[in-house]
Amino acid sequence: MRVIIAGGHGKIALILERLLVEAGHEPIAIIRNPDHRPDVDATGAAAVVLDLEEASVDEVGQVLKNADAAVFAAGAGPGSTAERKFTVDRDAAILLADAAEFAGVPRLIVISAIGTDDFDPDSDDIFQLYLRAKSEADASVRSRDLDWTIVRPGSLTNDPGTGLVHAAPEVPRGRIPRADVAAVIAALLETGAASRTQFELVSGDDAIPDVLAALPPAAE
Repeated sequence: MRVIIAGGHGKIALILERLLVEAGHEPIAIIRNPDHRPDVDATGAAAVVLDLEEASVDEVGQVLKNADAAVFAAGAGPGSTAERKFTVDRDAAILLADAAEFAGVPRLIVISAIGTDDFDPDSDDIFQLYLRAKSEADASVRSRDLDWTIVRPGSLTNDPGTGLVHAAPEVPRGRIPRADVAAVIAALLETGAASRTQFELVSGDDAIPDVLAALPPAAE
């Protein structure tokens, strides 16, 4: 399986790339900074240097050509400006969805954030703008005739993964290791679970395959 990962130098993305390589797949990481290539190389994945804030649908579509799936794992990150919350967290996700349609890539998985739709539309607070950007990106993805899945993890930690999670359309606020988020994404790619489904994700008591199999079907 050939998988294109936008934001391929992110912490979740690097773990995901290693998992996919170990499973015999072919991950391709889209990175903005060429200095990050060695980190991607160390996972066994290949890197393509492309700035999603500047790229066209055609340019991204050329990277996605012949791919089986695409994953949006990019983010402006802590300390970024309000403008970049929209150019990266929203617009780059929409760009990837546009490019997936353009290139004929059927499967799209987006890493979003818990509670995204609860943003305050009247607030200029940077976190509220981040939630709004994610919410608007997710809405765009849900409108596509793609095999999409939107994963909305809780607060991310660098703790070792446990393989035990809780997922549902809405869950109580909580934390989750990045390693477990990456493992969930890998499982979604390998099983095709949760097609056209959006769910929140935190640490829990149940094994990832069981949790994904128990997710409610997408609403018609």
